[in-house]
Amino acid sequence: MLSIGSVVLGVSDVRRAAAFWTRALGYVPRGEIEDDWAVLVPADGRTGVRLSLGHSETPVQGRPRVHLDLYAGDASDQAAEVERLVSLGARRVRWELYPPDADFIVLADPDGNRFCVIDTGRG
Repeated sequence: MLSIGSVVLGVSDVRRAAAFWTRALGYVPRGEIEDDWAVLVPADGRTGVRLSLGHSETPVQGRPRVHLDLYAGDASDQAAEVERLVSLGARRVRWELYPPDADFIVLADPDGNRFCVIDTGRG
């Protein structure tokens, strides 16, 4: 049976992306971070999907077909995590497609890759 082992993000600066995502997720590098590749894994033996960062010169998509959803426990946790991520270098994305009463907030990492922070307390 197959399972998802890693999500791969294309980034323009692997070292900068690794610095952001290690702080954002509490992950650690698996091995040395190189100029063109890094694999981040959950710290302290926790389980979770790996995040691999590969150097890419492909432009960032405004509406990517694939993105990360990061789960927060409730609305206050979501707000705190959004502020924490922004302080680490993420930016809020103005997105015209928010539905009324959205349970997610769209952010972009320092490379412009979009991701969502989800309030899981609503569902």
